[in-house]
Amino acid sequence: MIQEVQQFKADFFKALAHPLRIRILEVLSEGDRTVNELQALLGSEGSAVSQQLAVLRSKNVVVGTKDGTSVIYALRDPLIKDLLKVARQIFDNHLINAISLLENIKNQ
Repeated sequence: MIQEVQQFKADFFKALAHPLRIRILEVLSEGDRTVNELQALLGSEGSAVSQQLAVLRSKNVVVGTKDGTSVIYALRDPLIKDLLKVARQIFDNHLINAISLLENIKNQ
């Protein structure tokens, strides 16, 4: 069982391992969107957004719901929003540490 959980985690983090996919998830954490809306908000080509959404769907990170001729995408699990927030906090901590180190070097 532990090995299955570790494999799930590895696959999950692989699904997140692309800057555009992270940005898509950040936008979807603010609300559900169609591909066209995502494309406009991200300033990216529709094919690139569609490709990255396909990866996220295949890994069960997002879900698409048909609405007429459009597909509306949403986060499969709302905890992804919290995960992105924690990742940002970790980044901020690393940045604070780097700034502190540079200030110490500068003041020597």
